Amino acid sequence: MARYIGPKTKIARIFGEAIFGADKYLDRKNFPPGQHGLARKRKKVSEYGIQLKEKQKAKAIYGVLEKQFRRTFEEAARLGGITGANLLILLESRLDNVVYRMGIAPTRAAARQLVSHRHITVNGEVLNIPSYRVKAGEVIGVREKSKSLEVIAGAVASANSSRYSWIEWNKETMSGRFIQKPERSEITENINEQLIVELYSK
Repeated sequence: MARYIGPKTKIARIFGEAIFGADKYLDRKNFPPGQHGLARKRKKVSEYGIQLKEKQKAKAIYGVLEKQFRRTFEEAARLGGITGANLLILLESRLDNVVYRMGIAPTRAAARQLVSHRHITVNGEVLNIPSYRVKAGEVIGVREKSKSLEVIAGAVASANSSRYSWIEWNKETMSGRFIQKPERSEITENINEQLIVELYSK
């Protein structure tokens, strides 16, 4: 699958913000990447360009490719209500994102890898589909023989999953419950979803 595996700071510099978390390199180079950086004359960005950039940012944050992102948007539109809010709530309900929010992995990319490599269980059964939509009440845990993995143990030790009201987490058993889908107001990612809706509505 064509996923970007290069330096995360390079992507963050495109958007001018630390979309992958704290980034000491971005603090030093908070300008667009490229040979000339800020010195290069840049054209005024069109309305379409602004909308496209916001979509690309959302895709980068959640680690979703275009085809899957478009399908998620179409599902959000079918749900009724506010399409943009539905989109972010559906993205937050992905298994890889829930694993990340619970603190089992330090990043969403690491969470996706843990799921793909069969280290994560849903209701006691191993599930290796990162895009699986977690339902309210389902229990997410670490496979017994995977609990000693350094990446998991390190992430769990330093995580603070209690800051998310829609998630319950038990550090002792390394398992948690997805209580409910979050409200849009609870999702802290800096995404203007209305721009994405306008882009897809063209």
